[in-house]
Amino acid sequence: METQTILHRIKAKLYENLLTEDPNDFVARVSSERSLNVAQVCTSAATRGGADVSAPSMQHAVDLFLTEMAYLLCDGYSINTGYFTASVHIRGVFNSPNEHFNPQKHSIAFEFQQGAQLRRELQTVEVDILGVADSSAAVLQVTDVKTGSVNDLITPNRNLKIAGHKIKIAGDNPDNGVYLINQISQARIKIDPTDIVVNNPSELIVVLPDLPVSTFKVEVVTQYGVSVLLKEPRTAVFDKILTVA
Repeated sequence: METQTILHRIKAKLYENLLTEDPNDFVARVSSERSLNVAQVCTSAATRGGADVSAPSMQHAVDLFLTEMAYLLCDGYSINTGYFTASVHIRGVFNSPNEHFNPQKHSIAFEFQQGAQLRRELQTVEVDILGVADSSAAVLQVTDVKTGSVNDLITPNRNLKIAGHKIKIAGDNPDNGVYLINQISQARIKIDPTDIVVNNPSELIVVLPDLPVSTFKVEVVTQYGVSVLLKEPRTAVFDKILTVA
């Protein structure tokens, strides 16, 4: 069997597995370096990858491709780039053969899956486990209750389920609470404390406010401790970017 050359290395930390009762059961989460946009990827391709066009020219072409891809997806086509496949799906239950699409009950979402090219790239990746993450608060998963979307879509004025570790909102510091950080304007939107309907150490359920169409990150600020409140709040920011549905 041919040995694949290792070209990449990613780092990960271990976190308590909240889906089991075994205290010695962990899951690994990648310690993400940072999020890159199209312009930064194109710059990398021009400076490191040996691209034969300039970064601005490449970005222009990529933007044209993505715009046209989105247009065709909305016409019901599926797209296979080799690196990923994309398609549009209808979510929700239809209770009779004659029922029509109802935006109040049903939703449309894009779905992406890795393709053969990306799967081949994974063979060149080595993982370094950095040990168990510290015991501070951590947001591990976000679920949009209306659509069932995990770590992706969020729906204004509907419930959002936040799973994590030591995320219960506790303490009298005015900064404590659940926030949505707009990734375009960087505005911090604090969820009204009365809209936190479930407040447990490993799970929060909140009612989202009337959000604009944009992308967001979830931030939890709390003084919660297992046996005693912390003197100062600590912050847990979810590393996934969420999009208003």
